[in-house]
Amino acid sequence: MVKKERKALKTYLSVPVVKIFIYLCSMKGTIFSIEEFAINDGPGIRTTVFLKGCPLRCEWCHNPEGLSSKPQVMKKKDETVVSGTVIESDELAERLLRDEKIFKLNNGGVTFTGGEPLLQAEFLCQVLGKIRPQIHCAIETSGYANEAVFENVLNNVDFVLFDCKHTNDVLHKRYTQVSNRQILRNLQILKESGRDFILRVPLIPGVNDTKENMLAIRDLILDATGLKRVELLRYNKLAGAKYGMIGLDYKPSFDTEAEPRCYTEVLAEAGIEVLVL
Repeated sequence: MVKKERKALKTYLSVPVVKIFIYLCSMKGTIFSIEEFAINDGPGIRTTVFLKGCPLRCEWCHNPEGLSSKPQVMKKKDETVVSGTVIESDELAERLLRDEKIFKLNNGGVTFTGGEPLLQAEFLCQVLGKIRPQIHCAIETSGYANEAVFENVLNNVDFVLFDCKHTNDVLHKRYTQVSNRQILRNLQILKESGRDFILRVPLIPGVNDTKENMLAIRDLILDATGLKRVELLRYNKLAGAKYGMIGLDYKPSFDTEAEPRCYTEVLAEAGIEVLVL
């Protein structure tokens, strides 16, 4: 065995078995939608890939078909469809690479969202490895994952849209069923990474649309060098439209007809760009 071959073999054997499997195989993941020409999911015009499965149960979720990690039947008005497609990373990467020239023409790219894309982190990273650096890649995430998973994905993307549901842990648990402690730890990792990001806040009337919460958000991001802006997303009053299609009831505990308060001045006065969507 020549020296070059021995070196290659040594490198190969030093890679954990799981990683060897990932490198050699095209993993399968589950998505429930691919939307083209998105303009609010990162820089430029983008294709948004929705990965299935989410560990949060936000009362205001408007994509309930993204909660389960498995394909499921949706009974629409005139038809019955299956929400969720199992796809290999090679196939998804090939489909996204077809639009490489279009993305470059408008400084766009691909954004992976969900559900929660970090729930399929290995599949996601394999796809990212096949399409970067040819395509600018972003994720939209709740940040709810252990630090190792979050950092691994963070190191494989160009841009992050990070959701901040609530700064108060008790209220975060009440309305999403999970603690925000891990989320805030990952937000700190994101800030320290210097990676460009947008902080997104879903404004839910009577839940997180308080001045106190906005002040706390301001304090969390004041020292973030990679922050491009904060986006305040008004509660979608059509959020409950698809629940019945998958056999669920939509019964939020807040007033769905109320208009959320924005308090944009709290951020603006601190020199933080803010956009209300």
